[in-house]
Amino acid sequence: MGQGQSWSLTNKELIAIMDTMKQISILFCLILFFLISCNNQAEPVKTQAPAPGTEKTTEPPKQASPQAVEAEPSGLPQVVQTEQETAEGISPAPLFDPASISQEEKDTAKTEIQQLIQRLNSIIRARNYNAWVTYLDTNYFTVISSPEYLDRISQSAVLVKQKIVLKSAQDYFRHVVVPARTNDRVDDIEFISQNRVKAYTVNSRGERLRLYDLEKTGNEWKIIN
Repeated sequence: MGQGQSWSLTNKELIAIMDTMKQISILFCLILFFLISCNNQAEPVKTQAPAPGTEKTTEPPKQASPQAVEAEPSGLPQVVQTEQETAEGISPAPLFDPASISQEEKDTAKTEIQQLIQRLNSIIRARNYNAWVTYLDTNYFTVISSPEYLDRISQSAVLVKQKIVLKSAQDYFRHVVVPARTNDRVDDIEFISQNRVKAYTVNSRGERLRLYDLEKTGNEWKIIN
């Protein structure tokens, strides 16, 4: 070709070039789409095995250990004290560790309370109301003398059946204490503070029944509940 001669492409060549560019564009778009898909794909969740000694095991439900039955002896009307009566009859005790009571102290207290209950049994059998009152804490006597308390005790099944309505602490002694408390026996005690205990008896079924709550002031035990 001489100088100044221009190149010219045939229609066939132009169509071939355009087809090639189109294929290259399609290939580029596919590659770009593939890269975007890989970046957006969520990584699989990895489950890491627990370190030795840290395996979580499912423990079977624990069964509650048998507890002592705390109830009034048969024949005495079942009474649930209200918060007000509890506050009036027994003031809240400070935090207390039962381990602070030595075995010797517990044995001594148990003997003293057993002797007290024996004397009280004799007084109750003799229906000696005046002597019985001397074994009661003043606040407790106030509670059992209140009209609200006497009215609620009067609603017990035993007294309703007998058509007895309590009007005084002496009525309570005659119709509730005397029928139920003439043969009490202390088999165990539990300290609830440095000078307060719960006294228990154990019946023929092995149930531990609460007899009294007592408090010691000076050298004298008094019934507080």
